[in-house]
Amino acid sequence: MLNQIVKKSKLAPGVYEFYVENPIIAAKAQPGQFVVVIPSEKGERVPLTIADAFDGNIRMVVKVVGKSTADLALKREGETLYGVVGPLGKPSEIKYYGNVLLVGGGVGIAAILPIAKALKALGNKVYAVLGGRSKDQVILKDELEQYVDEILVTTDDGSFGIKGVVTDGMDLILRKQRIDIAWAIGPTIMMKFCSLKAREYGLKIVVSLNPIMVDGTGMCGACRVTINGQIKFACVDGPEFDGTQVDWDELLKRLQQYQEQEKLAFEKFKQKVGDLSWL
Repeated sequence: MLNQIVKKSKLAPGVYEFYVENPIIAAKAQPGQFVVVIPSEKGERVPLTIADAFDGNIRMVVKVVGKSTADLALKREGETLYGVVGPLGKPSEIKYYGNVLLVGGGVGIAAILPIAKALKALGNKVYAVLGGRSKDQVILKDELEQYVDEILVTTDDGSFGIKGVVTDGMDLILRKQRIDIAWAIGPTIMMKFCSLKAREYGLKIVVSLNPIMVDGTGMCGACRVTINGQIKFACVDGPEFDGTQVDWDELLKRLQQYQEQEKLAFEKFKQKVGDLSWL
């Protein structure tokens, strides 16, 4: 059945993986692209990167951060999502580069997975740095190891891998190995500092931006970002851009624009559905 959840699993506290039946999107999806998911009839639109696509199913990973993502996380296997739109955005530029560094933070690790798989298939040597606040937030490491030549893990609390942040892992690799291009996908603040680190080494870095989105087709303008002094729309011009050209301070400010409204909506949702601490 179209948009039916065929499999759901918990990857970490508040982080869920969904396999959703949609043969049309699955047949067209490429690394770097995303979908907009509408969990229920009155639900908001949630942009999610396509982590994989095969056998007529698309794979997505969602972290509960508010009402809409909680609404999605509460869905069960066998249930049907109200709507899934995609694939959206421009795909990653996959080709032979030589040595590639992929940096993933939190659920951003799911987004670098298809990129790693595609780059490795073309003969690139792939290095990866994965980061999370603690060990249980470092997802999909075992699966990613199939497609990378070397992997480093950093955690804020030191519970897994190196105690530190992903830029510390970048330093360890970039000091010893020539890298031709890098990708960084994760929290906006993480991508900002990864881009600053890449600039120190004169390295091109690609980031995947996830600003506020509504329609996903460039009509609403909600996802506008400033790239190299020009206005771009993340949903149609991106979501991937040169990280050294992003106006990060503007983007971070825009992401906080509806913070209070989002908090209130989440509190009302929790009052309606009950305790969500188990998610």
